Amino acid sequence: MKQLSIKHITNLHSDSLRGLDFYAQELVILQERLEEILADNTNKEVAEQVEHFQNEFIIHKNAIDELKSSIHENNNNIKDQISEFDGSVEKITISDNHNLHENYLTEERLFNELRHEFYRFASKWM
Repeated sequence: MKQLSIKHITNLHSDSLRGLDFYAQELVILQERLEEILADNTNKEVAEQVEHFQNEFIIHKNAIDELKSSIHENNNNIKDQISEFDGSVEKITISDNHNLHENYLTEERLFNELRHEFYRFASKWM
């Protein structure tokens, strides 16, 4: 049977939560840049792109919030099971942890793609 250290899981949780906090802060900065671009450009093409990025930012903010909540929930489940089952954790909880980490890596990749897309747009209109 494959064993997974609880310390490893809590480190993954901590790393993921720090990363998500960073991306949430980055969204605030990107939104501010977007507002600057909109204030300086009244062109229809810019307005359409601004709306696109605003929608994307909202989607990512929601994804970040949901992922953070799920990580906290998984962490609490692990803590509860450790105390309840004498240091054991159910396989489903470990599986959930793996899925959460995969979701985090996906969000990280998608966020970075969006950020690069935004920077290309911003460099054109700032």
